[in-house]
Amino acid sequence: MKRHLILPTLLFAIATSNLTAATVKDREGAVRGDKARLENDPRWNWNDIEGGFRLAKTTGKPLLVVLRCLPCLACAGIDASVLEEPELTPLLDQFVCVRVINANTLNLSLFQYDYDLSFSAIMFNGDGTIYGRYGSWQHQKDPLDKTTASFTKALNAALAIHQGYPANKAALSGKQGGPTPYKTPVEFPSLAAKYPSKLDWDGKVMMSCVHCHMVGDAFRAYYRNQNQPIPVEWIYPQPSIETLGVILATDDVARVESVADGSAANAAGIQAGDIFTRLNGQPLVSIADVSWVLHRSPDSGSLAATIQRGGKTIETALELPAGWRLRTDIGKRVGTWPMRAMAFGGMKMDDIPDEERATLGLAKDQMALRIMHVGQYGPHAAAKKAGFQKDDILVEVGDLKQRITESAIIGHLLLHHLPGEKLPAVVLRGGKRVELKMPQQ
Repeated sequence: MKRHLILPTLLFAIATSNLTAATVKDREGAVRGDKARLENDPRWNWNDIEGGFRLAKTTGKPLLVVLRCLPCLACAGIDASVLEEPELTPLLDQFVCVRVINANTLNLSLFQYDYDLSFSAIMFNGDGTIYGRYGSWQHQKDPLDKTTASFTKALNAALAIHQGYPANKAALSGKQGGPTPYKTPVEFPSLAAKYPSKLDWDGKVMMSCVHCHMVGDAFRAYYRNQNQPIPVEWIYPQPSIETLGVILATDDVARVESVADGSAANAAGIQAGDIFTRLNGQPLVSIADVSWVLHRSPDSGSLAATIQRGGKTIETALELPAGWRLRTDIGKRVGTWPMRAMAFGGMKMDDIPDEERATLGLAKDQMALRIMHVGQYGPHAAAKKAGFQKDDILVEVGDLKQRITESAIIGHLLLHHLPGEKLPAVVLRGGKRVELKMPQQ
C-alpha cells in the first residue's frame, strides 16, 4: 500500500515558521490588481503563454516568459523594475513578452527552472527551444532590491543566442527540459484534488492558485508517495556553483568574484575575474543557467568549462567529487520545509559552532544539531509527538554520528530511508542523553 504524504501549502509553511518568505498583506488583492493592471497591457501578454509562442513565431522575435509569484514579497523590487524601468524598454521591445502569475497549467516539459524563486524568466525561440534561464537569489533575499544589471545582461545574452539560431541549436540541447511524470502541475496527485486548471476569478482566486514552489513539492511527493527515494537532484535542486568553490558576481552573467582554496574550482585553475561563457558545452545567459547545468549534472565526473580571461579563451574542467550535492545549503528554500517533515517530522536544526561546542563538551567532529523549531500541526508535528523538543541537541540518528549539516542530513535520510520507518536517535537534553525514534514520513 502506498503511503500518502499531505504536503503543506505555502500558507502552512508560513504558519509553522517565521523564517519563510514574507507575503503581501492583501494576497487576493495583489493577484486581482495585477490582472486589472496588465491584462490589456500593450507589451505584456498576460498569462497567455500559447499566444506568446504564436506571436514569437509570426514576428521572428525571441520569447521572454516572466514567472512571478505575486503573493510572495521576495523579488518585488526587480519585478517592479522590469515592469516600469524606462531603460529596459528598448531591450524588452526586442522580445515577445509574457507574464505568468500562476503555475497551474505550465507545460513542465518546457518550464523546468528553480521553483523556489518568486521571480524567474525563461527565454525561448518561437519553436520552443530554450535559450536560457534567469533567476536571482540576491533579489529573493531582498524584496527592496530593484537592480536589473544581471537581468539586462541575461536578455542581451539571449538575444545574441537568438541571432545565431538555428546554427547554434546543437549547443542548446542541454538547456532543454527532461521527461516529467505529468504534463502539468495540476495533474500531480498531490495537487489534482485541490487545484483546478484555471484560476477561480469568480471566487477566491488565491485558493485556486498553484505557486511555483508547490511544483517542486509535487515532484518530491510523487516519489515519496510511491515509497521510492527522492532523486538527489530534487532534494538539492538547481544547486549553486558555490558548492564547487566559486562565488559569482550578482550583477553579471557568470563572472567569478572569488574561488575557495582547496575547492574543485581551485583545482581546475579558475581565478577571480574569469568569465564562464560555456559550461558543459552550453552557452550561458545568467547564474541560473549555471545552476541548471549543475542540476542536470552527474553525481560525480567531469564538467567541461570555457572561460574568458584577459581576452583569451581557456578550456578547463571542473571535477565533481562524489556526493558534491550534499554540500549544498538548502536551509532557506521554501521547498525544504516539506522535506523537513519527511526526513525528521517537522523540525528545523542548526549545527552548533566550534566555540559553543567547547563549552558543551562536544567534539568538533561529532554530530551536534540544535533543534531550533518543532512543528505543531499536521505532518510537521510528528517529531513533537515522538518526544523531540526545542533546544534538544541531536547527536545520533540511525547510523549517523559524525558532524553533518541540516542540509546534508536531509539528503542522507531521504535517500536511504522510506516513509513509515522510525530511526533510533539520541538527543542531549539538559546534559543528559535521551533516546527517541525519529519518524520518516
